[in-house]
Amino acid sequence: MKALITGASTGIGRDIARILCNMGAELILVARNAELLEELKAELGGKPKVISLDLSVPENCYQLYDMTKDEDIDILINNAGFGTYGESSTVPLETELNMIDLNIKAVHILTKLFLKDFEEKDKGHILNVASIAGFLSGPLMSTYYATKGYVVKFSTALFEELRRKKSNVHISVLCPGPVDTEFNNRAGVNFLINGHKSRFVAEYAIKKMFKNKLIIAPGLFIKLGIILQRFVPTRLLLKICYMLQSCKK
Repeated sequence: MKALITGASTGIGRDIARILCNMGAELILVARNAELLEELKAELGGKPKVISLDLSVPENCYQLYDMTKDEDIDILINNAGFGTYGESSTVPLETELNMIDLNIKAVHILTKLFLKDFEEKDKGHILNVASIAGFLSGPLMSTYYATKGYVVKFSTALFEELRRKKSNVHISVLCPGPVDTEFNNRAGVNFLINGHKSRFVAEYAIKKMFKNKLIIAPGLFIKLGIILQRFVPTRLLLKICYMLQSCKK
């Protein structure tokens, strides 16, 4: 079993790497920060292959595929991504475009490229990391929420295409709520509800991925939130979302 994990240097990606390593998987770990990747490689016994690339650059996504397409990868974890906090008029356009490149384009490119290979072998798992934000609109984090909405819709559509072909390739989308990771520091936001530990989210995600679960929502509160948001008026939902993340670091 061989897995490629993007955004592997911190948070959920790092914990997924630890879990899969403990399960005996061969790992290819990808992130921008080469130093953190090397630290994780050493922690995991020096076995994983590490690749330092900035996947917000689309050409690097194609480069990553070319570097790994002959590795006979069984699992693709698209975890790389970031968010930022602030009113849309105050967030630099360049930052938002960079977010779109990483949160959407990188996920799309890598999913498409590896999915074709997986379908030819008729096996494989793809886990795209989204968020409960993918089901909502998020004032003060508008672009981030929109990017995760793309990941949810893209992944669920592919799931149905694969299901109808009776494919043995499976795609899942991880939709946690706030998670206690470096994401919050980079985004500059404090959520008013406590987040899960990334280890819990990672363990839950891997367990459900291997059970071919489509929407993976760790925790009862998140599951209820995804269901109940369908019945809440849009303007009320916007007020709730604003309140939950209106506490800036």
